[in-house]
Amino acid sequence: MNARVRTVSWSAALAVCLVAVTLASATVGPVAIDVLTVAKATLNAVAVPAGIAASVRTATVAGATLPVPVPDVTYAYPFAFRVPTASETIVRQVRLPRIALAAVVGFALAAAGTVMQGFFRNPMADPSIVGVSSGAAVGAVATIALPLAVPFGLQTAAFVGALAAAFGVYVIASEGGRTPVATLLLAGVAVQTLLGAVVSYMLLQSGESLRQAVYWLMGNLRNSTWAEVEVTLPLALLAFLALSAYARDMNVLLLGEVDAQTLGIEVERTKRLLLAVASVITAAAVAVAGVIGFVGLIVPHAMRLLVGPDHRILLPTSALAGASFLVATDTLARAGPAEVPVGIVTAALGAPFFLYLLRSREVHAL
Repeated sequence: MNARVRTVSWSAALAVCLVAVTLASATVGPVAIDVLTVAKATLNAVAVPAGIAASVRTATVAGATLPVPVPDVTYAYPFAFRVPTASETIVRQVRLPRIALAAVVGFALAAAGTVMQGFFRNPMADPSIVGVSSGAAVGAVATIALPLAVPFGLQTAAFVGALAAAFGVYVIASEGGRTPVATLLLAGVAVQTLLGAVVSYMLLQSGESLRQAVYWLMGNLRNSTWAEVEVTLPLALLAFLALSAYARDMNVLLLGEVDAQTLGIEVERTKRLLLAVASVITAAAVAVAGVIGFVGLIVPHAMRLLVGPDHRILLPTSALAGASFLVATDTLARAGPAEVPVGIVTAALGAPFFLYLLRSREVHAL
């Protein structure tokens, strides 16, 4: 079976799994709603872009009010099933935004984790290995705990902090136009440690904001909105398409940089692009959901055991599996009598599963 057929087959199966997990998740909550009602309300929420226009909004930067042009998209809704108003409101306005954001974040983290594991040729690598999560934590905690006036809010501060950390790691590790993978890894560990110390200090100074800051650091999807999905989803899809275009190059890089160069791959250029795109997609996910561990580590590794190391198959299947995984774990996080941050659930499930893999068989070689 060739790679294209295997990709389509696995992706179709995982897409069906994602739909099933989504419908099951939307039935869970303080108000019981049957799956048929959920399915109808979900279809009613399907929107098709019908037009686009330009509108002007204002933003305050350093005390000055600036006009900001933004696209204004209008949508058409092709489905109109009859659903009780209360049930439709709960599904469309409360549960679906959270489920959709969980799917997007899981998709992004798993895709980035797949790239990082291939990039470093190490199945223990994850999206935060170049300091992205630590940089986001500095930006977010600084906004929460310190009396700082950030023009565009916590999520923008986290996103900028994540990209700044990744860029700093890249600059530190680069020398003479080359970026050795081992140096990049060590620079990432050092920067993560330093930024972790910065976050700890800010938490000590946070006072009454400590609870909010710690809650963000644990990773959570509470109070998710469609606006967050609308911002994060296009970015995640564009980054995924960019990474997919380099799936063959990632396969060749697994042979080693010298062999890849011999086979015609522009190694340094490819490494820069993969690192940049993976950092952006991770930063977007962390900015809206906080630090959620193990998704970008365990999901790509598990899928590699199932489908093999070919990134043409591994990248889309890992992304879809990551979406399903985070939707399922977030459902568990909010299913109990008291909701817990989803980052706790992913760690509690991911760590034992990963240890089981290590004990039951060798880690799959890259």
